Amino acid sequence: MKKKKIIVPLFLLLAVGVYFLVFHKNKRLKYIPDNADAVVLIDTKKLTGQYLFSLVTHPSKWSGSKTKSKSSGSLKDSGIRIPDFLQMFHIKDTGFSQWYTVLELKDSHQFITYLRKQNFVDKGNNRFQKEQLFFMIEGNYCVAGTSDHAFETLQKKLLQNSVHRVWDADQFIHNTLGSISFISGQKIQNFSIELNDDEIEIKNNSNPGIFNGIASKLQKGNQFLEMELDKENIRNITRFFNKSIADSLRANSLKATANLRQINDTIVTYEYDDNFNEVEKKTVQKITQPSYMIDIQSDDPEKTWQYFLSEKWINNENQFTAIPFQPNTIIQNNKGVTIESIKNTIAMSPRLNENYILIRNNALLYSSLKTLSINEKRIISDIDYVWYGNQSDHYWVKIKAKKGELPLILRW
Repeated sequence: MKKKKIIVPLFLLLAVGVYFLVFHKNKRLKYIPDNADAVVLIDTKKLTGQYLFSLVTHPSKWSGSKTKSKSSGSLKDSGIRIPDFLQMFHIKDTGFSQWYTVLELKDSHQFITYLRKQNFVDKGNNRFQKEQLFFMIEGNYCVAGTSDHAFETLQKKLLQNSVHRVWDADQFIHNTLGSISFISGQKIQNFSIELNDDEIEIKNNSNPGIFNGIASKLQKGNQFLEMELDKENIRNITRFFNKSIADSLRANSLKATANLRQINDTIVTYEYDDNFNEVEKKTVQKITQPSYMIDIQSDDPEKTWQYFLSEKWINNENQFTAIPFQPNTIIQNNKGVTIESIKNTIAMSPRLNENYILIRNNALLYSSLKTLSINEKRIISDIDYVWYGNQSDHYWVKIKAKKGELPLILRW
């Protein structure tokens, strides 16, 4: 009897401890400003659980962590207080690539030590930078971003002002690993993020099977890029870069096909011999260039042509200079305009009258990206294709990786 009296309370305490450790989550999101127009949430407890499950079921990975350098430090020892939901956001009317997050710190000195071990440059005033990652530390808080343009504003709004809006995680995420949400006034449009063994999916529809018909048709091709978009999709995609271009373009649809090829490029330089005579020197190098065809159908082809002329994107030789890969030619017809590379022309794939973007991996792509690190090249080379599809109000993005012995969470 005495043992039962002891075991029952211990079991209850253990159950309560497991609940708070694994299942209980603080859903108060205190670090998203009112002027955010996009939010990404990551459920860190679900991510940790998925990682641990994958690690347990793949013993070959158990000894992998021992080979990592201890001097670089680990995230759990960095001084960061890991939140239940990592909150990343984009601020309205800022650059597409400018994203921010606010982190709580357990120990700011420990975090500074961690940043220095990761080769971040101390810019003074508790600011650190490594390439396009920026950190600003204030007390027990850290503002991080792909830019530092909004640091002072976020510091005043979220850290120094005790009165600001607190969001709830249920407004953005519903039992998935992550979510990306777009905010417009009182309307929030949510897309789930799911990490599977060999793919990442972003969608707002639980039945992506509606896109299987398009995908099966495209699997027959082998082009690097295949794209077909209607007026609304052109508007949705171009607004991230230039909000006015869709209206000025007057395009009803866009169809594009592209492939990559390697060509020999001759560089001519001049040197001088011992007698100061000029000597021509030719060097041949291999470069990667795309072959492409783009068909833009417009409700007013003349206005589309005039828009390109006003932007100075058409030169005297009827080349479309907004595409840096030359030479090409642009032609106006009664339905719109066509842009086509001149050398090694490519046949346009048939229209499916659907909305999709398919980018297949190509060895020429990542071999030509000289500025990427070895790890970044490894990740890109591991991708099989990237897919975007839209039907009505249903959207689906898939990043498909090549089959491997380990799931993505252990590979990347």
